[in-house]
Amino acid sequence: MKSIILNSALIRFTSCKLQDLAMKIRVCIILAGILFVCARNLPAQPVFAQWAKTPPMGWNSWDCYGPTVEEHEVKANADYMAQYLKPYGWEYIVVDIRWFVENDKAGGYNQADPRYVMDEYGRYQPAVNRFPSAAGGKGFRPLADYIHSKGLKFGIHIMRGIPKQAVEKKLPIKGTPYTADQIYSTDLQCTWLRDNYTIADKPGAQAYYSSLMALYASWGVDFLKIDDLSRPYHKREIEMIRKAIDLCGRPIVLSASPGETPASEALHVKNHVNMWRMVDDVWDTWGHLTHLMKVAESWYPHIAPTWPDCDMIPLGRIAIRGERGSDRMTRLTRDEQYSLVTFFSIFRSPLMFGGDLPSNDELTLSLLTNREVLRMHRESTDARQLFQENGKVAVTSRNPLSGQKYLALFNTSDSPEPAEIRVDLQRIGVSGKCGVKNMWTGESASISDGRFSVALRPHACGLYVFEEK
Repeated sequence: MKSIILNSALIRFTSCKLQDLAMKIRVCIILAGILFVCARNLPAQPVFAQWAKTPPMGWNSWDCYGPTVEEHEVKANADYMAQYLKPYGWEYIVVDIRWFVENDKAGGYNQADPRYVMDEYGRYQPAVNRFPSAAGGKGFRPLADYIHSKGLKFGIHIMRGIPKQAVEKKLPIKGTPYTADQIYSTDLQCTWLRDNYTIADKPGAQAYYSSLMALYASWGVDFLKIDDLSRPYHKREIEMIRKAIDLCGRPIVLSASPGETPASEALHVKNHVNMWRMVDDVWDTWGHLTHLMKVAESWYPHIAPTWPDCDMIPLGRIAIRGERGSDRMTRLTRDEQYSLVTFFSIFRSPLMFGGDLPSNDELTLSLLTNREVLRMHRESTDARQLFQENGKVAVTSRNPLSGQKYLALFNTSDSPEPAEIRVDLQRIGVSGKCGVKNMWTGESASISDGRFSVALRPHACGLYVFEEK
């Protein structure tokens, strides 16, 4: 209806006589009004979405080092990424939880007698015994500079809220007359890590978050993972964080963690953060992946320009000093590893590798450096699930730049027998003659009577690209 009115007004405008100035002015006013209404009804893309136009790709220290990672280990992973992964689009190096505790422990958290490091404004600082370059009040700036010198980007993890110790000491909030004890609440305090209190919606609260983001901007932080935001969904704190980042003067990509983010908050979360967790931590067991596939059903309509997050990739060498289990190569089988990376990629999840990169074997490296798979991850659109039933899953997407269509098939059944999975090619927008290729092996496949079918081992997958001739 709006387009009909607009076209009518344009015809009227172009056909009226040149001397009828009053008519032209009236038509211009009408056109301006119509364009204003149309613009208001268009879905607005948040400015910060431009900071991560494609799903972020990087490394996170959690799966291999838990809350105990040290500077030399971060640098070793950055060195590896710069040498082997950067040419494929990998770019973030993220220091995960509790970098500000001098005496944390593997396999959990030291909550008995943690030694926190913070400044006079109640803002955590890197523990110098773990991050020596932070000495002299330099914070993470020297480490960020090192990572930036490699052509990579630097990220950190924090918990939402304000430190309990800052509240107890009534530390001032920088640039305000308020103190930490005036902005906190014990409501909805994190149940699994008791370092912080909730920040209440009180005078001085926004200023505290703004002081944090200003500090991180001065350090050169490019990526910020904030924990305990999603379950329950802390809408007001997310809004304060969004405002603080927007005011800090640096484009810091925001990751909300962990899941399960409620699908009922999809509109809010996609307009406030760059990526958000759909599930709790994904570890190296098959059940974690199948649960993720089920939860993801609600999130397909919300992929891009901000990103539902499948969590870290628990492959390679993990749990060196991690939370669950002992030092090991991933427990996922070869087939299961392909299935995990295939699902993360066609779903267009952020790709945050959790293993120790310098310990990678040939298989792990190959899973991270397949150019065609990464091109699909970067360029595809309209990812959607065709079916998920009886241990069979099919997901498709398309590449608007090349015209290619993608199809990922998964046998999630525990039955020892292979399963044949069939897809009518009309369902993925393919008709007539086309070529089919397995994107992992490079082998050609065949089509019969407008259908594509493949037999897959238990927990195996196939990823295919279709090009019409």
